[in-house]
Amino acid sequence: MAETHIIRVMAVDDHPLMMAGIVGEINAQTDMRVVAEASDGDEALALFRKHHPDVTLMDIRMPKVNGIAAISSIRQEFPHARIVVLTTSAGDVQAVRAFKAGAVGYLLKNLLRTELVETIRLVHSGHKRIPPEIAQQIAEHAGDDSITTRELDVLRGVANGNSNKIIASHLNISEHTVKNHLKSILSKLNASDRTHAVMIALKRGFLDM
Repeated sequence: MAETHIIRVMAVDDHPLMMAGIVGEINAQTDMRVVAEASDGDEALALFRKHHPDVTLMDIRMPKVNGIAAISSIRQEFPHARIVVLTTSAGDVQAVRAFKAGAVGYLLKNLLRTELVETIRLVHSGHKRIPPEIAQQIAEHAGDDSITTRELDVLRGVANGNSNKIIASHLNISEHTVKNHLKSILSKLNASDRTHAVMIALKRGFLDM
């Protein structure tokens, strides 16, 4: 196949085994090849500048600069960059953040074997790709009240196993204010208690522990 017809891909993931699987699958295709491999967001931006790949596969959870920040940085310099998020999380909040940052595709890692190559071709041809289960979650929560930054701080404290008193001390607010924030969080997440709230927040992508 002529070089001009080959889809040039950059893969960004900090797990060597995952990276090896992705690279092997892509390079096994006749119409695509991996031109760059990065293990964090900073490296991804540097390699994008050098190689200008047609499609970038971006892991979300990475050391130093995470995937969302890397997508923002790349799209700021290269507005037409086509970036597909790779993640283990089916959370609607994380997906919305990724698309707001400039991603055009979202791919769950447990579906890589069946959908990776098809997604690359789809995105390269100018389309977007959102898994049906993610699209459904986004639609379900579209009208929800948003969690505030301060409420997220409180929720993070709860997730770390801290009492209201310790959370209040860390955030330099009163225990009464922490309780009010928790009451609001439970209502917004439709959670029965603080542990349930943390579980929902992790599942939907509010928290990334």
